[in-house]
Amino acid sequence: MTAVAERPAPAVSTGITAITGVGTATSGTSYTQAELLDLLGVEDPKMRSLFLNSAIERRHLTLPPPAAGGGRAAESQGDLLEKHKRVAVEMGCEALESCLKSAGATLADLRHLCCVTSTGFLTPGLSALIIRRLGIDPHCSRADIVGMGCNAGLNALGVVSGWSAAHPGELGVVLCSEACSAAYALDGTMRTAVVNSLFGDGAAALAVVAGDGPAQGPRVLKFESIIITDAVDAMRYDWDSAGGRFSFFLDPQIPYVVGAHAELVVDRLLSGTGLRRGDIGHWLVHSGGKKVIDAIVINLGLTRHDVRHTTGVLRDYGNLSSGSFLFSYERLAEEGVTRPGDYGVMMTMGPGSTIETALIQW
Repeated sequence: MTAVAERPAPAVSTGITAITGVGTATSGTSYTQAELLDLLGVEDPKMRSLFLNSAIERRHLTLPPPAAGGGRAAESQGDLLEKHKRVAVEMGCEALESCLKSAGATLADLRHLCCVTSTGFLTPGLSALIIRRLGIDPHCSRADIVGMGCNAGLNALGVVSGWSAAHPGELGVVLCSEACSAAYALDGTMRTAVVNSLFGDGAAALAVVAGDGPAQGPRVLKFESIIITDAVDAMRYDWDSAGGRFSFFLDPQIPYVVGAHAELVVDRLLSGTGLRRGDIGHWLVHSGGKKVIDAIVINLGLTRHDVRHTTGVLRDYGNLSSGSFLFSYERLAEEGVTRPGDYGVMMTMGPGSTIETALIQW
């Protein structure tokens, strides 16, 4: 076998953001799909099939207390919002501290915190609550991205990359904290069964710095996105007047809509770089669901190996909304297979309907 010469580690030029650390966290209790069916009292064969044929083995969830007649008690919107506040803050703090440790940094080094969530609404937002909880410098710059959905982690990375370019050498963090079980409705309908079979609680944080010198991690080179306006209602979180709470909706056609547009945005991302899809060594795709992943694989000509971390995260955690792709990035980092000069594509999908992408290089 011919030896492949190792490419020199790229330097970070001023204004180019480099990823320096990653950390993740989940809520306390993990359930198998079969356990959830029993705990939630789901007996309908079609609903059971959704759970058992989802390519998900386990998920972390914060379930409501048992109901008097069996199953679990439905929670009011107020209870769900309180759950979101408690769980999202707890997971967010844990993921942030893990990320800073990975980056060789401390809370005192943090200069900008951008928090992402779509599973509850808070004012003040997660950033303020986490800064207070952890005793972070109150002069820390912050931003909150709320309601953009599963694609929002890359939207936040774009925001923090811009902040980092204007503050070279200073540490910024993207923090996605999604208490998905705070968006659950237990009403026995197929609409909510689709959601309840898929999502799990999780938080993930990514540390970034712009400046000169050797890169500690991959550089973020470019972003591209597409909003499929014809499918703006295909994924939505809206008010259910009858139930007195918000309810999430997923159109059954969304995997095919997303898959059909994946080539467009990836080709635009690579345009002008001299790269082809085959030059991308690492794909970090949102774990949106089995059909979504299959559609991306088919339309981009990827292999199962290319999306091994995407499918592994789906299997072990379910869909973690905005932070899913960072769980995959953490697994890739732990795998230790990247080489200096390798290229990667990050891809997230969510309401809009939207596909976000980023090109990175080690």
